[in-house]
Amino acid sequence: MKWFLGHLDEVAELMANHAVLALIPLVVGLLLAIPLGWLAKRYRGLYTPLIAGTGLLYTIPSLALFILMPLVLGTGILDPVNVVVALTVYTVALLVRTVADGLGSVPDEVLQAATAMGIGRLRRFWSVELPLAVPVIAAGLRVAAVSNVSIVSVAALLGIPQLGSLFTDGFARNFLDPIVVGILACMVLALVMDLAILLLSRVATPWLRTRVAA
Repeated sequence: MKWFLGHLDEVAELMANHAVLALIPLVVGLLLAIPLGWLAKRYRGLYTPLIAGTGLLYTIPSLALFILMPLVLGTGILDPVNVVVALTVYTVALLVRTVADGLGSVPDEVLQAATAMGIGRLRRFWSVELPLAVPVIAAGLRVAAVSNVSIVSVAALLGIPQLGSLFTDGFARNFLDPIVVGILACMVLALVMDLAILLLSRVATPWLRTRVAA
């Protein structure tokens, strides 16, 4: 605790960097996963290739992907963009199946009722299918958020400053305090992101609260 209080500004800065590196890929990955998940659900012939193909992306070791990104993007090895792009790949890998399954969980009678009311396919997707799929998508998003917080730490091996830097610093000096603080800070950040997604999910699905209250 004494070490933490003496390095509060440093920990706060590293935590902010960590949050940005974990959050941006989460948002971008979700935006990419939604149309891919829709394609997988809409065209059954694409389901297996898309799900299997994106799922394989998650098997790439994170350190290898971080090192590969500068070669693909033409960026410097210390550029945070490498981490953002790599984690976006992992987020898409986790969320495509979730989005497809979430959209697939919408009852057919609901879709038929919306069509009977004259709601077009695009409007039906945004106003009916996607909102009803929110609980399933949010569950996958919570997993991706925690995963991102964990994987970002690996980028400290490349010298990119975030909470993982406390691990490398502690190991280099054989000093336990920054390692413990880094672990606890990662846990707190993951918990905050998880609660934020849960809250946004509840806000986006008011009918579920009404059902519970009834």
